[in-house]
Amino acid sequence: MSDASTKRKPTIRQIAAQAGVSRSTVSRVINGGHWVSPDARKAVEDAILASGYTANHHARSLATGRAGSLAFLLTEPQQLLFDDPTFALLLRGAAEALAQRSMTLVLLVAGTPAERESVAQFLSAGHVDGVMLISSHESDPLLDQLIDVGIPTVCCGLPLGHERELSTISVDEIASARTMAAHLVTQGHRRIGMIAGPDDTPGGRYRLVGFREELGELYDDTLVEVGDYSFDSGQAAMTRLLERDVDAVFAASDRMAAGAIAAVRRAGRNVPDDIAIAGFDDSGLAAVHEPPITTMRQPWDQISAQMVTVLLEVIAGAAPRSVVLDTELIVRDSA
Repeated sequence: MSDASTKRKPTIRQIAAQAGVSRSTVSRVINGGHWVSPDARKAVEDAILASGYTANHHARSLATGRAGSLAFLLTEPQQLLFDDPTFALLLRGAAEALAQRSMTLVLLVAGTPAERESVAQFLSAGHVDGVMLISSHESDPLLDQLIDVGIPTVCCGLPLGHERELSTISVDEIASARTMAAHLVTQGHRRIGMIAGPDDTPGGRYRLVGFREELGELYDDTLVEVGDYSFDSGQAAMTRLLERDVDAVFAASDRMAAGAIAAVRRAGRNVPDDIAIAGFDDSGLAAVHEPPITTMRQPWDQISAQMVTVLLEVIAGAAPRSVVLDTELIVRDSA
């Protein structure tokens, strides 16, 4: 194999650095977008010529005809697609929005290094026109790969570390958590704990920020545990919190709230009489649980519809933009 064939091709990141512009600007130039100043466009084109960069099949296809499909990319273990109802709701909503446009939805799962590599190769080959990235993690290298490849991408939730480079559809995590914390305080609770999500996810990080801000002097860092949004992690976290004399707990997902309720019952105590438990999402579980769970409702249909709309705008050449949606406090029997 010759040196020429094994030499690593320059990436969009390198082109951006050479041209002195952002990666999203390089992506828009390659994809034929119009939201680029003449000076920036010339700088990018000069850098491409100097580096020998060759646009991938995806970029070329935009000039001659599109694939007519979008990817729904879940960067979590495969079983979560079936275990966590939030992903199923987003998938259904995205599929319905695309069906109305006579487009196809391609489901991709990248929860392991091998899956990420396979997905990156698939996307680089231009099989889809754009990507809806679900549940991004700050440390996930796939996010950088998507940007370097130059494929139009919209993120569900803020992509930590890349907030200004990609379009995002999210809820106001901080305001939502503040609303729930305020509700628990108005119910007379003072020893309020939290089961937060992973800090490398937007929900994990910003729901904790809002909770802490709203509680103010009532906030106690020793009453915060971290889970991974699963039932088991909520149960384990609540077991630890039961040793700390809490009278209410806000879990960053309904699945963790359900796990917390199970731990309270196993300890011979009652929800909400002994300890109030609240969750986040309202994806279906909260309403049918016993007791029904007080939670923050995310507007799932709006999130899916906005992801498709904004992604198609980016594919057509628009600049990345962020959409922030409101949540709603749903008061039920658990808190």
